[in-house]
Parts: sequence; structure tokens; C-alpha cells
Amino acid sequence: MAPRSFVGVIGHAPDTERDEGAAPALRQLGAEVRTVDLWDEPVTLFERDDDVARAIVVEAGSRPDIGALVLRRLRREPRLAGVGALLVIDHRQVARLEPSVGFDDFVLSPVVPAELYARVRKLEWKASEFTTEERLKLGDIYVDRSAREVMRGGELIGLTAREFDLLAYLADHRGKVVSRAELLERVWGSSYDGGPRTIDIHVRRLRAKLGPDLDLMTFRGSGYRLGAPRGVT
Repeated sequence: MAPRSFVGVIGHAPDTERDEGAAPALRQLGAEVRTVDLWDEPVTLFERDDDVARAIVVEAGSRPDIGALVLRRLRREPRLAGVGALLVIDHRQVARLEPSVGFDDFVLSPVVPAELYARVRKLEWKASEFTTEERLKLGDIYVDRSAREVMRGGELIGLTAREFDLLAYLADHRGKVVSRAELLERVWGSSYDGGPRTIDIHVRRLRAKLGPDLDLMTFRGSGYRLGAPRGVT
């Protein structure tokens, strides 16, 4: 049986189903929605072990500080740790919203259904990953092989030709440790007469340019590994 996906809406139990709330708005547009109270255990959102949360929406109203507390509780549930989170707050509370609390985006209440759904889809896109012959997406990093361009969060990132080739090769071997010898042969070519230290330099540059979105690990004495796609071990 295929996994069931849903949007989780977290709010005060008596209010989550009110007409102007997030849950009815999302259902109106065809989304599968599950609701829990602000202080319920996050695990109650999941009816089966293989259920998948598309996004989580926290309705905090006039208390963005409570929204931040709820988000921290939600993140302790492993199946919600990397799911995009959207905060719904009163327009008078925008000035109190701290970017550091961890929400990916916010909308004002009462919600506009089309806007809410668009922001949920944006969260899904940000978290999605895929690989085709010409394009690949690693979380918030988008690589266009044909144009030899890399974007992070919609911003074009300038990579040198060698940095681009190194990133593309590691992406083609996600989840596997690639040795420095293999990288020298496949990316730099057999005619390159430099040492393996150049790979370490280029990896540092990639990390500096792409930041924590790049899930690239160093295995001392072995090589480098770009993290496997979500859900693949």
C-alpha cells in the first residue's frame, strides 16, 4: 500500500476547524489535512508508520512565541524533523516574529486559501530532491547541468568549471564514499599531474559557497560522500 501524505495543522483544538482557519482552507483546495492541538503529541498526526507529512502549519494567532515552542516539540518527532514549517499569525504580531525561531515561512490570518496552498507547495519544492540527466536538486540547491548553473534558494551561485564538475560527480554518486584518487581521475583527468590536496581545496570552496545546504561529509583517509536522498540509506 502506498504511503499517505498529508499536511499537518497544529492549533487550539476548538479553533482548527473554524471557517477562516488553515485546515478548511487546505481541504477546500484538495489537500489531505490532519489536525492536532498545540500541546498534543506530534506522533498523533501519523495513522500509519509509512505516512508522510508534506508540511506542517502552526496556527499561533497572537502568540508567535508559543508557535516557536510548538515547533521545537514537533521537531523532536523524527518524521517531522526535516518537514517544511509554516506559521500562521495575526498581522499585528509580525514585528514580534523572530527569524531565528525556525519557521520556513509565515502567512497572516485570516488565511487566503490560494496563498496558503502556494506557500505549502513552495515548502515542498524547497525540501524536494530529484535527479535527471540534465537537472538535479539537493534540498535547496538546484543544479542545471546543461546550463552549468547552480542556484541556492533561488540565488545564482558562481562556481568555477572545476567546482561545478566536482559537485556534479559527487551528486551522481550520492550516498557513496568517493575516494580522492577516483575524483582526480574522473574530474581532473588522467593528464592532471597535481596532488590530491587540490580536491580538499575545491571541497572547501564548495562548502563556503553552498553553505550548510550541501550535505557533504569528509571521511578521513577515504574521501568524500554527498548525502543520499531523503528516505534512502
